Amino acid sequence: MTAKPVPVPTPETQPFWDGCAAGELRIQRCADCGRPYFYPRPVCPACSSRNVAWFTASGRATLYSYVINYRPAPGFEDATPYAIAVVELEEGPRMMTNIVGLPATPEALVLDMPLQVSFERRGDVSLPVFGPAEAGRAGEAPAKDRAR
Repeated sequence: MTAKPVPVPTPETQPFWDGCAAGELRIQRCADCGRPYFYPRPVCPACSSRNVAWFTASGRATLYSYVINYRPAPGFEDATPYAIAVVELEEGPRMMTNIVGLPATPEALVLDMPLQVSFERRGDVSLPVFGPAEAGRAGEAPAKDRAR
């Protein structure tokens, strides 16, 4: 069995990975048009401005789409079946991730269900993964603050 793959940060993505290591989901927002976006890049995808800044997202999301994978990629042999998902962040952008803390079944993975970010350590990198949000989480502090 091989180890799960580990992303390699680039200069453009380093603030994202630094946030993940600190228990924060950091995304970018255009200072000109105000649109938040993900994946990290130096130019706003809406207006092409280079006037962009990083901010810490709430970590709350909803399940937008998913697939249940039964044929493991290298490093995931002991994890099947697992859910590969697209979540819609409370701030608007969508991101691809894994769903944790729920069975990988259609009965458990309900579209639009509330989710909360957590972080999975792989080597020197922490990756954002999403699990079910606990009832009454609206308005609570981000995951990093609750863990203290």
